[in-house]
Amino acid sequence: MNYGLGLGVAAVFAATTALAEAVKPTEVVFVDGAVEVSLSGQAGDPAAGAEIMNKGAGNCIACHQVTNLAHLPFHGEIGPTLDGVADRWSVPELRGIVANAKLMFPESRMPSFYKTEGFVRLGDAYTGKAHGDGEVQPLLTAQQIEDVVAYLVTLKEE
Repeated sequence: MNYGLGLGVAAVFAATTALAEAVKPTEVVFVDGAVEVSLSGQAGDPAAGAEIMNKGAGNCIACHQVTNLAHLPFHGEIGPTLDGVADRWSVPELRGIVANAKLMFPESRMPSFYKTEGFVRLGDAYTGKAHGDGEVQPLLTAQQIEDVVAYLVTLKEE
């Protein structure tokens, strides 16, 4: 193998690996509420995003209606319907809204799913107690944010 070619391949591999590293919640760059770059460095999985939407830490349908998920019970009416959301917002805007909606909509009741600091009173899961010592984890991981965004992009007006 040519030594120069080997170095080039190694450089490309290193750059690809570096791109795949998740952006820390405290290092996310919001521009008018939007986030231009992938938080995980990986493409989102729409099927995984749909799962996050309906249960677990996401539970988006507790507040939003989604016709595509009508087979699931108990859709909320607090937030706007997500039908056609891909026609209303760009991918960076959707990523920013899911990560921290309050930066685009200050009066939003939507949780900041990718935030780890700046809380008034942080609870310890569902115990009713204040958060103890230790690092605060975001509600969703960087990849889960990308998965939810990948699913939201499929929700276009018909």
